[in-house]
Amino acid sequence: MLSSLASTLGPLHLLTYSTLLGTEMYQTFVMTKVAHQELPRSAFTTLQKRLFPLYFRGQSLLVVLAAATVPPHGPISLFEEQKTWIPFAVAGLTSALNLLVYGPRTRQVMIDRIHQGTREDLKARDMKGVSAEMRQLNQAFSRNHAMSIHLNLVTIRATLWYGWKLASMLNFDITRLD
Repeated sequence: MLSSLASTLGPLHLLTYSTLLGTEMYQTFVMTKVAHQELPRSAFTTLQKRLFPLYFRGQSLLVVLAAATVPPHGPISLFEEQKTWIPFAVAGLTSALNLLVYGPRTRQVMIDRIHQGTREDLKARDMKGVSAEMRQLNQAFSRNHAMSIHLNLVTIRATLWYGWKLASMLNFDITRLD
């Protein structure tokens, strides 16, 4: 039974970890950059406010699934070595903060800025500049968005840290595959 569990957890863990890392890299370094460069600001904002809650949920779920499938004994295997559980703890905490705190705050302030801009009719404004309310919203957005970006980068670093550990545990048998 235990050898069956270990033989199932290994491939499942590798697929889960690979999906986590691939999702993080694609969303952070490809999708966001291309969308920012190619879409008008309003379309980019609409896309981001819908996409990032899904991304943060998926990232958090994949961190939990990767931790739950660590070979050979699942979560119990995490605590056998500090090098194994620390990256999962860091990734779990930072992804949870983005899922539960900074992602929702950033999204809400983004929406509030759109409404405030509509109220102020920024397209027709004169040379007075933005209102005090809009300056506050811009500052709140900058703080929350910067925190969300940094937390996401810390999560990616923790994922890579664990990936390095995982790769160092792989044992390749140099034989022909027939």
